[in-house]
Amino acid sequence: MIEKSLVLLKPDAVQRCIMGKVITRFEDAGLKIIGMKMVWVDEVFSKKHYKAHVDKPFYNGLEKFILSGPVVAMAVEGISAVETVRKIVGGTEPKSAQPGTIRGDFAHHSYHYTDARGVPIRNLIHASGNKKEADEEIKLWFKKNEMHTYNTVHDSHVL
Repeated sequence: MIEKSLVLLKPDAVQRCIMGKVITRFEDAGLKIIGMKMVWVDEVFSKKHYKAHVDKPFYNGLEKFILSGPVVAMAVEGISAVETVRKIVGGTEPKSAQPGTIRGDFAHHSYHYTDARGVPIRNLIHASGNKKEADEEIKLWFKKNEMHTYNTVHDSHVL
């Protein structure tokens, strides 16, 4: 039941200076950050991370966006971490994301708006879609020595 998930704070979250607010949402839910770093993504790495989308028509815009500024990568751990993270993050389209979610509270782009302008959707964050994807993404983004084990007060409530 204890899982790991990858969370990326995309360039728009970094540029808008809301990293702390976003990270707090995960910590408040009892998820433990076991790896974190800020990186500039290059074209080669973008293609590895977004391998499922490379041949799709929207990929060029997605790549341009992820290369536009630094990204904060986090590996988080907790009970049903993948599902919990996705619930906290909210729907992919900020306009339709529920209030109380990260995207619902901090963004408002819509597919209609961005498609009409030929720009990628600014949705602040990436969250692994399932456990298999999370495991693959964490291995891509973090070396073993960049992952940490420690106890938090939440651990005593999990056992």
